[in-house]
Amino acid sequence: MNILAMLWKNLWGGSRTMRFPLRPKVTQRFRGLVQFDPALCTGCAICKFRCTSRAITYQAGKGEFTWAYDPGQCTFCGRCVEGCKVHALSQESACPPIYQTIGELKKTYVVARKAPAPRPAAAAPSPTPAQPPTPAPGGPQ
Repeated sequence: MNILAMLWKNLWGGSRTMRFPLRPKVTQRFRGLVQFDPALCTGCAICKFRCTSRAITYQAGKGEFTWAYDPGQCTFCGRCVEGCKVHALSQESACPPIYQTIGELKKTYVVARKAPAPRPAAAAPSPTPAQPPTPAPGGPQ
């Protein structure tokens, strides 16, 4: 076959492939990107220990801590959100953003460490006055 004829046939025939969608479809079980609220975070780092994909990093500092999340490494399992006692983490179920380079979506927060809440003082048990034993019914009086 003549190369020019083949080239003409391919150019005149148009596209034979489907275009990639603007956003990929997600499954019904997709939990979404982790959202962090630094105002609620106490810096306990439980989320870091629960993250199996190492998408969450935590570094303690003097008077502050650094919390970072990289969605490119995240498996969207939701273990970090389940482990957060103060609800500083949540998940957004929208379609994940498309990124071109590694670490492009990574977000880092430097948060001032909060003073721990004062524990309520334990009330000392009040002494109860000793009561004389009550005699058994039908016994000597």
